[in-house]
Formats: sequence, structure tokens, C-alpha cells
Amino acid sequence: MPRAEKMEKSMDLILWRHAEAEEATAKLPDARRRLTSRGEKQARQMAHWLQQHLPKKLRVVVSPSERTQMTAHALGMPFQVEPKVGIGADAADLLAAAEWPDTGGAVLVVGHQPTLGRVAALLLGGEEADWTVKKGAVWWFTNRTREGETQTVLRGVISPDLL
Repeated sequence: MPRAEKMEKSMDLILWRHAEAEEATAKLPDARRRLTSRGEKQARQMAHWLQQHLPKKLRVVVSPSERTQMTAHALGMPFQVEPKVGIGADAADLLAAAEWPDTGGAVLVVGHQPTLGRVAALLLGGEEADWTVKKGAVWWFTNRTREGETQTVLRGVISPDLL
């Protein structure tokens, strides 16, 4: 009897924390904070690295905040603004907005702490915890099914100061 073919499915989830931004003040609400000149440089450096490594078919989902959109603009690709990944989002909302791990393909989420750290902890450790994701850094995960077993793999973590 012929062996049944094994279906293999995978999805990449790339978490990108916004680059360095201005401090919030009474006159400058958190959502309106812009990148600093250092943050703009961080975003360009990481965008350059991502452009060389991202899959061709990619969906980009970005928080409505000014600093995340500025970070995403450095990539030079169209993106979808999604409140579910905005300031104060929870891990479940972010994963739902990313459609992780159900759609296959790849999604890049540009978001905030502590949400990104909590998502990373959940994916790697099975429960949310307050892990730190450095400003401008990328955490790249793959969810795959191999021989009926679902696995989440951390493919890489890189921060702009290493580029």
C-alpha cells in the first residue's frame, strides 16, 4: 500500500518593535510620538536587512501609532494599519490580527512593548511573560507541521545595533 503523503504547512511571524521614538509629554500623546533621528537610522538599517531576507509573499500589519508607521515606511512596502496590534494590545489580539498560525505564508507585525515580548514568551514558553524586545529589533518565528506535529521555531533575533 502506498505511503500517504505528509502535508507540511508553515507560517512565518516576524515581530518588529518600532525604532527609538521621542518621549511622551503632556503636549505629545503616546500615539503621536515620532522616531528620533537615531530611530530613523535604526529603522533604515533593519529595513535594509529585512529587504534582503523577507519572503516575496508577505503581509505587513502595523500599529496605528506614528512611530510604528514611520518604522514600517522604512521598508518601502504597503502595509495594513491594525488597531489590534496597537498600544496596549494583548498577545491574543496580535496573534489574531496576524492570523497566526492558520493562514500560512508570512506576516510582519510592527508593534510595541510589552505586547511583542509577551507574544515571544507565549510562542516559545507556552505562556505570556514580560520579555524584553529591544527597540528596532526583529524576532522571527516559524510555525510548521512536520509528520503531524506542530512546532514553533525561533529562526532569529536581531537588533539594529548588530547590523
